[in-house]
Amino acid sequence: MHILLVEDDLSAAAYLVKGLTENGHVVDHAADGEDGLHMALTQKYDVLVVDRMLPERDGLSIIRMLRADNNTTPVLILSALGEVDDRVEGLRAGGDDYLVKPYAFVELLARLDALARRGNENESSIGLSVADLELDLLKHKVTRAGQVIRLQPRELRLLEFFMHHAGQVVTRTMLLEQVWDFHFDPQTNVIDTQISRLRSKIDKGFDRPLLHTVRGIGYKLDETP
Repeated sequence: MHILLVEDDLSAAAYLVKGLTENGHVVDHAADGEDGLHMALTQKYDVLVVDRMLPERDGLSIIRMLRADNNTTPVLILSALGEVDDRVEGLRAGGDDYLVKPYAFVELLARLDALARRGNENESSIGLSVADLELDLLKHKVTRAGQVIRLQPRELRLLEFFMHHAGQVVTRTMLLEQVWDFHFDPQTNVIDTQISRLRSKIDKGFDRPLLHTVRGIGYKLDETP
């Protein structure tokens, strides 16, 4: 899943990003309500995880603005406010689920899975595609031109990140932070090695390459060279 986390507590956000990434999800993080609203309105996400108490704009305000814009992306509200009236207010504002802090991470994962299924209950799969390359996020199945491509977990996570950012230049720093959860440069060729392996699987033997190197900047997944 592609998840937007709106959380101003940086240590709590780092914990969630790490856990969700380790479970195969792609996570974008916003540290205040205004950035969170902007990202939710301008990018497509499978699920939003929104803290209730945020600087700049509170979580319920974000949800109301999204619903007013006819954005139906499922929202899980996180909050230390756990009284019945608090939960009812959150759900009436447009939230789909409400989880009180502190919480068990496994419960959060289960709730996110349930929200994703609910948000796509009329679809046979949740899929991403670039040209003839397709990724089924529920089945973890990759095909190109109808041919099944078998990827290792890290390769799958890397491909999902590229597909969520198709047509955009992805920098090495973005890959280190979002795919490997490194917030420093380990000074290794880990990215080059994984990119090479992924490229050999999704491009080799097909009529045109999709994964391109942008010299001096990073990489781009695009059907146009």
